[in-house]
Amino acid sequence: MARFVDANRTQRFLLPLDMEEWIPSDDLVHFIIEAAERVDMAAFKINWRGSGSEQYHPRMMLTLLVYCYANGIFSSRRIERATYRDIGVRFAAANTHPDHDTICAFRRNNADAIAAAFLEILLLAKELKLLKVGMVSIDGTKLDANASKHQSIRYDRARQLRAQLEIDIAELMAKAENADADGGDDPQALPEEIARREALKAKMDAACTRLEAQAKARAETERAPYEAKLKAHEARGGKGRKPKPPKDTPDDDEQTNLTDPDSRIMRKNKHSEYRQAYNAQATVDADGTQLVLATGVSRSASDANELVGGIDAIPDALGQPETALADTGFANGEAIAELEARGLEVLVAIGAGGNERTYDFRPPKETKPPPEIKAQWRLDMKAKLETEKAKAKYRKRKHTVEPVFGIIKSVLGFRHFFLRGLDKVKLEWQLVALAYNAKRLHKMVQVQQPASRPICGSV
Repeated sequence: MARFVDANRTQRFLLPLDMEEWIPSDDLVHFIIEAAERVDMAAFKINWRGSGSEQYHPRMMLTLLVYCYANGIFSSRRIERATYRDIGVRFAAANTHPDHDTICAFRRNNADAIAAAFLEILLLAKELKLLKVGMVSIDGTKLDANASKHQSIRYDRARQLRAQLEIDIAELMAKAENADADGGDDPQALPEEIARREALKAKMDAACTRLEAQAKARAETERAPYEAKLKAHEARGGKGRKPKPPKDTPDDDEQTNLTDPDSRIMRKNKHSEYRQAYNAQATVDADGTQLVLATGVSRSASDANELVGGIDAIPDALGQPETALADTGFANGEAIAELEARGLEVLVAIGAGGNERTYDFRPPKETKPPPEIKAQWRLDMKAKLETEKAKAKYRKRKHTVEPVFGIIKSVLGFRHFFLRGLDKVKLEWQLVALAYNAKRLHKMVQVQQPASRPICGSV
């Protein structure tokens, strides 16, 4: 006769449960719990008055967020559901069940706590003698915004729609007055149609106002350089082309997105399609740990102006690097000169030709000679990268920063932002980097100390 293990789902537990017995001793959740204990309570946004309902403990909420992000659970509704269904998440939440509004509000309001936890993880790696900030790699990756590119609109089209909506609303208002008088049309349908058009017109008004404000701000920024060029033109006796004054009105083809105005239409490279996205930046330790030392988010598809910011974003408590590695997208003479003036060695590729296969399946293209390099800083950088010492250093760039983006996108599964607006997107990107760092450092500690659970408070 066949024998089976008893599977009685109606059997109650006879003794109180200890959830820790259900979690392996080397699970990531223990590491994150202990790391969260290092974060100062002053970093959290808390109701210190003690009025109102009881609050969920902020360190527990931080643990819950980081653990879920490290396991590919990003939506606040999915996190709430996981507190019931996932043993690790339930343990991280201490068997409580914050609703999705509470989770979303905590994530939105505790940027300082997330930044503090990000720093604490890196300081822990430094205390464990695993992190040495000497050489760093900087790169950016395009991540989809929480918005559709089909919700983007040009300035000229927004003005046209606004004018058309004004006419349509006036016609519907007249029709509504006639309906009240003779009862010919449905009196319930007309107000709904008017409200829909008024809401759309309000979006067009906001889009036009936003683009006009951006144009004025841009004109103010360009005012001083214009006046300097104008004085130089006058000093030459009016010879040469007179500089044009900055334009304080938007061009017709300037666009804004109605869902997330801070996002931009950009593409990963010339072979990719255009997406509504942000340019997520990361500065990664290139000396072996592959930990993210600093994050940033740009609304520009180009990386040319992100080199200095990527270095400055490294926390002072970690120290400053000696060498910075970046691809050709970061080639900017002024930025390189500024960093070299600080004593930092900068290695940036000049004129990379891209990856062309020897036996390409596509028809051969007409070959054109590469453009001649004339700028002196480019010639100097090219000569530097031809030395064996610089080549050995630059080889580390590709297998340090790019795998980080691959792990975040393919292992963690983070391929688009869930929050909207530049400030919130910056917060979420740092939270993603924090989750990645926690997972990476936990793995490194387990390799170093396989027999025991890492204790963050006693290193």
